[in-house]
Amino acid sequence: MSFSDQPASESAPVPSEGAVPRKRVFVDARWTRTDFPDGISRYGAGIIEALHRIRPVTMLIHDTRQLRLLPSGVPHRLINSPFSPRELWLSRTLHRLGAEVVFSPLQVIGGFRRRYALVLTLHDLIYYRDPRPPGFLPLPVRIAWWLFHHAWWPQRVLLNRADAVVTVSETTKHLIERHRLTARPVTVVPNAPGTGGSDGSVERDGEAPGVAETAGEVSSGSGTGERRELLYMGSFMPYKNVATLLAGMSRLPGYRLQLLSRIPPERERELREAVPEGVEVVFRNGVEEREYRRLLRGAAALVTASRDEGFGLPVIEAMNAGTPVVCSDIPIFREVSGGQAWFFDPESPAGFAAAVRRTENVESRDSVVAAARAHAAGFGWDSSARKLSELISRLVD
Repeated sequence: MSFSDQPASESAPVPSEGAVPRKRVFVDARWTRTDFPDGISRYGAGIIEALHRIRPVTMLIHDTRQLRLLPSGVPHRLINSPFSPRELWLSRTLHRLGAEVVFSPLQVIGGFRRRYALVLTLHDLIYYRDPRPPGFLPLPVRIAWWLFHHAWWPQRVLLNRADAVVTVSETTKHLIERHRLTARPVTVVPNAPGTGGSDGSVERDGEAPGVAETAGEVSSGSGTGERRELLYMGSFMPYKNVATLLAGMSRLPGYRLQLLSRIPPERERELREAVPEGVEVVFRNGVEEREYRRLLRGAAALVTASRDEGFGLPVIEAMNAGTPVVCSDIPIFREVSGGQAWFFDPESPAGFAAAVRRTENVESRDSVVAAARAHAAGFGWDSSARKLSELISRLVD
């Protein structure tokens, strides 16, 4: 892979003079997915765009296709893939580029004998409870991933290489402290919605809420007549526990479940076999942001039965849209929702169905939804970027 010093835009906007000291800050965007954005991709893109409005940053990429999913107008540098042997000497590259601060939206980054300040991110500890790696990773990386998550000490080694550590929630910060994963200071820089305007709010265009039109294939049932739409947005990893949602749908006649995210064909076949007789489930296999917003506006609820999460961004997106949230009763969802949701035991399909039914009470639903929108207004990329910028200032300014 050749190196390039070409910026993404020669006219990239930068913060006003005197706003903050102009240290050379690089953000590692090489984990940005080129097929569709996952949670890490969206976190990186969101924090880059907002941070660049406060202090100038430069993105590190390894594939120009990543620029499609990253903010325009932010300078970039093309360097090696994080999977390349050249990653061992990444610090040399960054020294040559003049880096004074490097922020990674993951805890994995190469290079030794660095002279720049390093800030790493640990989103969650999910894979210590379920160490099965994401399928898109190369086989050697999946093997290393599985081994890595069978002991705490490798994580400690990674995090203690940094000058500071970032995580996205108080829940994860407490877990990091409980397991003594780092001696470095831990700062919470929350995730934030990516739909709508720069403050993360979902635009409302005056449409009356109703039943969302669907375009996916219905896996069972007639598909005729009005249906109340339940939306699921998220991956289909085992800890996401989508099977509980499918099982609970048998107790919810009149409702239809839409699975919005991309799904591998083999996983889709498994889940289709788990759909109860007479239940309507739509496998959308990915939706665009505009369509996602439209579906949220017309949905009866956003639902998730996840057993574990690092943040749960769809919860905030639904709350911003004024859509009820029905979610598993786990600490991170209590934190992110501020308690303004309908909770259930993630191992109970009956509990899931009962929670959905409780949203049908108009008076209580309106009260919870209003409180949820007020709580969700506190999450935004500008606020998160300010916290990261303050951390950087404490390190180097």
